[in-house]
Amino acid sequence: MTNTDNLALPCIEGPEAQFHVTHNEALRLLDSIVQLSVLDRDLTAPPEAPTAGRRWIVAGSPTGAWSGRAGHVATWTDGAWQFSVPRAG
Repeated sequence: MTNTDNLALPCIEGPEAQFHVTHNEALRLLDSIVQLSVLDRDLTAPPEAPTAGRRWIVAGSPTGAWSGRAGHVATWTDGAWQFSVPRAG
């Protein structure tokens, strides 16, 4: 699967079956990073009861589901964490 250059959105391939899955993934990514605002940037562990669509910047030395994701934008969506890596600039 190829991705777009700037936002790394998944592209739909020509003969792809179930293209709606790729399309929905791209929409979720856009929803999590466009007009970005975050609740906190100092948490090292995910909140216990996150609300759908809320976003955080993962602080240094993260634990739990955020382990290894320091500096990423964490979004709670569809009952799971989605992580986006910010680019410099």
